[in-house]
Amino acid sequence: MFKNKTLLITGGTGSFGNAVLNRFLHTDHFKEIRIFSRDEKKQDDMRNQLKNDKLKFYIGDVRDYNSVEKAMRGVDYVFHAAALKQVPSCEFFPIEATKTNVFGTQNVIDAAEVNKVNKVICLSTDKAAYPINAMGISKALMEKVAIAASRNLKDTTVCLTRYGNVMASRGSVIPLFLKQIKEGLPLTVTDPNMTRFLMSLEEAVELVLFAFEHGNSGDLFVNKAPASTIGDLAQAIKELCNANNEIKIIGTRHGEKLFETLCTREEMIKAEDMGEFYRVPADNRNLNYASYFSEGEQDISTIEDYHSHNTEQQNVEGVKKMLLKLPIIQQAISK
Repeated sequence: MFKNKTLLITGGTGSFGNAVLNRFLHTDHFKEIRIFSRDEKKQDDMRNQLKNDKLKFYIGDVRDYNSVEKAMRGVDYVFHAAALKQVPSCEFFPIEATKTNVFGTQNVIDAAEVNKVNKVICLSTDKAAYPINAMGISKALMEKVAIAASRNLKDTTVCLTRYGNVMASRGSVIPLFLKQIKEGLPLTVTDPNMTRFLMSLEEAVELVLFAFEHGNSGDLFVNKAPASTIGDLAQAIKELCNANNEIKIIGTRHGEKLFETLCTREEMIKAEDMGEFYRVPADNRNLNYASYFSEGEQDISTIEDYHSHNTEQQNVEGVKKMLLKLPIIQQAISK
């Protein structure tokens, strides 16, 4: 489905964009891959590192519709990965998170509609389910924007993917633990009983590709993933690195949950189990308010969320096996 097509990745210089390029840059999929982002330094680094004629770079910001629209001309598929993702930053600057995550997504969808893009996949996060922080709230609203737009688009299909923590992605805890080990500092753990989903970047890309292949407009796709406690994750990294750094409990930070939810119970009641994934179809009720207030769901109180406390749990040994697949861990233990 991707042969001789053009792909645009918003926020393409990030961890997800790099994973997509690793997957497709040296295959016959896609005749052109466009990287759209606002950071010219990262684009220049990527251009010099990869040196591939299939790759085209566009400076712009999803907040600016005109820059998005120009980059979208002639595009067949869009991975919309541009976002403000750091929880503390979004807590202090919620309006900035809204500008990028909500209005930026609307700009991407509007530009895709004008240019008759075949399919747009918007990347969301587990923090959008029952959100308690500004980042999660902005991502939850992003999902609503995408689903609302999907109801009225004729030529463009808009789908969503929602996934948990991506191991070793930029700004995540694994690079932090490795840095602390290297510098002889304590490993700072917020709450050792806190659980988080464990996904690789490759699995995140697989989820998006699955959405491209199987998604109807407004669908939300969730990857089933194992989880571990943060305490076990820190211990696993220590053991792999043969480190004796202490583990220091610093307490839960503002805006953090004890566990993360990938599917709410309201979503689980209509979710379709597709093996490694859940597909949640869009709520396409119209503005007949009776369908919201008069007709309830009898079974909803008996359904459980899908979250990092009740998914498959990995112990220290299981986490070590997963970590050993990561290049950043392989490099750390080979030194």
